[in-house]
Amino acid sequence: MGNSALKAHLETAQKTGVFQLTGKGLTEFPEDLQKLTSNLRTIDLSNNKIELLPPLIGKFSFLKSLVLNNNKLTVLPEELCKLKKLETLHLNGNHLRQLPAAFGQLSALKTLSLSGNQLRTVPTQLSGLRHLDVVDLSKNQIQNVPDTVGELQAIELNLNQNQISQISVQISHCPRLKVLRLEENCLELSMLPQSILSDSQISLLAVEGNLFEIKKLRELEGYDKYMERFTATKKKFA
Repeated sequence: MGNSALKAHLETAQKTGVFQLTGKGLTEFPEDLQKLTSNLRTIDLSNNKIELLPPLIGKFSFLKSLVLNNNKLTVLPEELCKLKKLETLHLNGNHLRQLPAAFGQLSALKTLSLSGNQLRTVPTQLSGLRHLDVVDLSKNQIQNVPDTVGELQAIELNLNQNQISQISVQISHCPRLKVLRLEENCLELSMLPQSILSDSQISLLAVEGNLFEIKKLRELEGYDKYMERFTATKKKFA
């Protein structure tokens, strides 16, 4: 991609606050973007071949949305955690194994998508984020859900298509969790905490494709309580 084309994109971005350059085979984050650190609200560089996010990402202090789906990122810089206004972060289809230690400082974050990476556990850093609505960790290599999940503030947690065989009972303490997706994992029925049914806020539990038949779920203690929540929510949206 030529310089003149990039220049045109930069000029548009300066006016609109949106820089979108997808599917152009970029191998690195465009350095020229740093001229727009105070303009940009949205950066979308999906479907490229970017391997590293430079530390200068931390300078985009007004950024609300960062979308880097389908790149080749293996690690995220700590500087990313300086983005105090960031509300949406999409990093699907990369090679990430973990999140930066200071990730919990992204205090405005509402939507986090990390589907199709190489995470092995639910990152503990997520527990500090007070405004999270949706967390998508599907299609990773997660094997267990740790105790820290009890502090997660999300409304929806998607853990479909992982290798989960153990879930902390703390998950039923999540104060705002309404939707829990656990389809296509390695769960035995005995490993599903019954408190999810009897004593949580969860009103949609998706567990198809595990190591038990769905009809067995209906025999568990607390299932009727879960169905009450499920039905009440259905009515609300009907």
